[in-house]
Amino acid sequence: MARCDAQLRAAIIGAVTTLSASALSAQPHAAGPIVLHAARLLEIDTGKLIAPGEVLVEGERIKAVGAKVEHPQGAKIIDLGDATLLPGLIDVHVHLFLHPGAEDMQTIDESVPWRTILAAEAARADLLAGFTAERDMGTEGAGSADTAIRNAINKGLIAGPRLRVSGNAIDILGGHEDAARFNPAQHILPNADQANTADELVAVMRAQRKEGSDFAKIYETGQEQMIDGKLDSPYQYTAAQLAAAVEEARRMGTIVSVHAQGEPGTLYAAQAGVASIDHATELSDQTMRLMIQKNIYAVPTFAVMEYFAAHPTLAVEAAREGAMVDFKIAEFKKQLAAGVSFAVGSDVGPFPHGTQARELTLMVRHGMKPLAALQADMINGAKLLGWAEEIGQLKPGFYADIIAVPGNPLDDISVVEHVSFVMKNGAVVKQ
Repeated sequence: MARCDAQLRAAIIGAVTTLSASALSAQPHAAGPIVLHAARLLEIDTGKLIAPGEVLVEGERIKAVGAKVEHPQGAKIIDLGDATLLPGLIDVHVHLFLHPGAEDMQTIDESVPWRTILAAEAARADLLAGFTAERDMGTEGAGSADTAIRNAINKGLIAGPRLRVSGNAIDILGGHEDAARFNPAQHILPNADQANTADELVAVMRAQRKEGSDFAKIYETGQEQMIDGKLDSPYQYTAAQLAAAVEEARRMGTIVSVHAQGEPGTLYAAQAGVASIDHATELSDQTMRLMIQKNIYAVPTFAVMEYFAAHPTLAVEAAREGAMVDFKIAEFKKQLAAGVSFAVGSDVGPFPHGTQARELTLMVRHGMKPLAALQADMINGAKLLGWAEEIGQLKPGFYADIIAVPGNPLDDISVVEHVSFVMKNGAVVKQ
C-alpha cells in the first residue's frame, strides 16, 4: 500500500501519545542495585550455560555475573523463572524509516516529519522485542532524520536501542535507489545521496558526517535479479572508488558498509576493505578469502527476503523472490564452509519492526549452529558497531543491556523471537 492505512495511523498516533511517558519512565537508572535471577545464563563467548544464573546490576553497568552473585542490602530481586539470561540482541541492518508496503512510494507520499514519528515508534518496537543496539542502514530519503532519533534516544526523550546511523545511503545516478521505476520527466527525488566519482563520494560522506552520521552506507550493486538461475548484480563503484571512501572513513574515525549482493561488486568491496558486505548473496572464492583476511563481515538478511517471497504483489514476483532465496541459501552454506565471519542484520522495515529476531532462526535453519548465530549477533555485532568492550556480553563493566527468553536458545534458537524481559542501560524496559 502506498500510504499507512487508517488502522496503522490510529495505532501510531495512540502509541506516540503514550510514548514519551513510557520512554522516560524506562530511561532513568534504578534507585538501587538490581539482581536478575533466572534458571539459566548463557556465556556468549564460551557457550557455557550457568544454572541458575544471576546478574547484579548497579546503575547502568553490570557489577557481577554468576550462579550466585552478591545481593546487596535493599537490592531489587527480579526472578524471571524458567528463562535464559542473554545480552540484548543486536541488529546491524535496520531501516527505522521504512514500514511494510510500497517502500519506494513512502518518500513521495509521506513527509519527513511524519516518517520520523513512525521511526520513533519503530525504534520502540525493536527495543521491546529485545534489540538493545542497532545500525540504521539508510533513511531512504529522510536525510539525517535518523540523527534526531538517535539523539532523542540518548537523551531519554523516546525509547529505543543504542544506534549507529548513516543518514541517507550513497548511490550513483540511475543507481539502486534513484527512482529508477518512475517517469524521469517527473524528476522524482532519489532515496539516497548521489555520488558518481571518488571525489563526490568523499564530499557526500563529509556532508553526512557534518549532519551527524556515524558511518557511511554505500550501494555497491543493484538492481539485482535472477536470470536463468544466475544472479545478475551490476556493480556501481570500482574498487578504487570504494577504497577512497574507506580511506576517508578511516580519516574520520568511522567505517563504510555496503549493500552488495553479487560479483563483481562484492569483490570490489572486499578489495577496498569495507567493514561489512550486507546481503552478500553471492561471494566468490576470491572474495571470501579477502573477507577472511580483512575480517569483513557478511550480513545475510534472510528475513527480508523470506518476507518478500511470502508477500508478493504479483505472481511473477513470488517466483523471482523464491528463486533468489533458494540461490542465497546455497551460497550461504558455501560461506559457512569457507569460514566467513557473519554479523546479524535483518533489513527490517519492509517487514514489521519488532519481528526481526526471525533472522537468527533462519540462519540456524540454513546451516548455522545456534551458539554461532548468537555469537554473530552479539559479539560480532558489537564489534561492527564499535562497542565491543561495552555491549554484547554479560560481563562486569559492560552496559546492563540484558534480555530473558523462555527455555534454552541452544536447544531452540527461535525462543529469541519471544523475548519476555528487556533491560537497557540498567533500566527495565519490559517485564
